[in-house]
Formats: sequence, structure tokens, C-alpha cells
Amino acid sequence: MHSDTELLKLLPGFSEHYEEVNQTKLHYVIGGQGDPLVLLPGYPETWWAYHKVLPALASRYSVIVVEIRGMGASDKPIDGYEKKNMARDVRELVTRLGYNNINICGHDIGAHVAFSYATNYPESTARLILLDTPHPDPGMYHLPMLPVPGGNYVYPWWLAFNQVKEIPELLLEGKMDVLIEWMFQNLLVDLENVSQFDKGVYTLAYNSKDAIRASNAWYQAFPQDIEDYKTYSPLTIPVLGIGGSGYEILAMSLPQAASDLKLMKIEDCGHFMLEEKPDEVVKMILEFLSR
Repeated sequence: MHSDTELLKLLPGFSEHYEEVNQTKLHYVIGGQGDPLVLLPGYPETWWAYHKVLPALASRYSVIVVEIRGMGASDKPIDGYEKKNMARDVRELVTRLGYNNINICGHDIGAHVAFSYATNYPESTARLILLDTPHPDPGMYHLPMLPVPGGNYVYPWWLAFNQVKEIPELLLEGKMDVLIEWMFQNLLVDLENVSQFDKGVYTLAYNSKDAIRASNAWYQAFPQDIEDYKTYSPLTIPVLGIGGSGYEILAMSLPQAASDLKLMKIEDCGHFMLEEKPDEVVKMILEFLSR
């Protein structure tokens, strides 16, 4: 019931495919017609994270949801998880699909890759959309190692935990349902917006030792991602940042990273805005892309 084949039966007009790029096989879901819009999911999700917004976006665009290196049905190699290299994965994929200029949108880790794509391939990027998360920058080193007493935020302990090699997969193999349940319990405003079915999809995708190792590698690449960020010039293409619980972080980071920036906040929304406020996200994306 949770397989990609079964999930696609719930989304008429979409199909799944694989492509070997940058020595890595990527899995992607595609549907719709019009200019290309590439969507990149984040942790701890898969392409299914976009399922609530796909029909509306596909009515106007050719939508390609890419499971990034290490995610879902895509390959899980030992290395290559620097966001600059993962952006190369996406660049080779869209080139194979015949697209020279794309709109690209990412959430969470997917936002890191989308930003890196736009920075490294500006000639191939029409517009960039970041959902709740900026690219890793030196400010990450100032995140507190302990929860601040009285702080009204969720302490992001997993950023440090996922940096540790080998231990997380030994502890969590076959038990990712515990972590996934915790993430959605704490990073949603309305817990009903992610169903047990959805959590089952993600648990299946992340439950193996290789899946845990590969997804943690996204975090273990942060030091190199930060060094790469230091070399990037501000983006000049149109950029949209949509924030729920991450709005303040976007507001601190993006003005220095993009000269043509629009920031929008979704009220009463946690980190997983694609599930909590899909209609608002779609409206903001479509207005931005059509302006």
C-alpha cells in the first residue's frame, strides 16, 4: 500500500521514472504540462511530501518531483552529499529531460539543494522558491548545543545527532517510526495534517540502515556546504522564501543571499507547510511564478 506504484494510483496523470546521472540513479515523479517546475523534498520525507500540492501545480506546469541522492527509491551511495554535488545531480537530470531553464523549489534539505542549484547554474534557473529553510551558512555554528530555558522553539537536536556516524543507524534501523512520529508531533501545529498513512510512507523509506546512513550524510556535509556558501555571490534571479515556523530564519539569511527577494509568512503553520497549508503554498507559488 505504501509503495510508489500504489501511491501513484492516488495521483492520476503522474508517473515515476529513473535516470542515471552523476554516477547516481535518481528516482523522480513527473506530471502536468507547461514550463518545468522541479520540486525537491526534505527530511524525513520523500516525493510524497508534495502530494497535496501536485494536482494544482501540474495544472499550470510540468512538475518534476526529484528524490534527491540518498532519498526514497534513489541511490544511496557512500559519498557525494555536498549540496553543490547534489545540485549537479539535478542539473544532469533536467538536462537529460531536455530542459534548459527551470523553476526550482525545495523544502528543508531540498531547499539547500535548490539554493545550490540556482547559485551554481544561474543560466539554467528562472526562479527559486525556498520553503522554510535557507542554505547552510556560518550561522549554523551558533546554534545552541542545549535548549535555552524558556525558549519558545523546538530544539533541533537532530542536526547534531545526524552528524554522528554509524551510531544513528545502529540505534534506529527498523525503528524510524519512533523518530518520524516525534518529528511530526513536534514540528506541526495541527497534528491531523499528516496522517498515519503518510507516516507509514516515510517510515518505509527511512527504516533501513542504508537509508539512515544516507539521510544523515546530508547533515554530515554541512561543514563543506558552509564553506561553499562563503564563495557564493548573492543571487540576482527572483527568489521567493515562504516560512512557517522557519520564517525568522529565512528573514535573517535570505536578504544577504538574494537581491530580488520576496518573503512571505504562513501563520499558524509549522515546518511541514506542504502538509499543513497546501492551498496557501500553492497560491503563493503560482502568484510568484506568474508575476
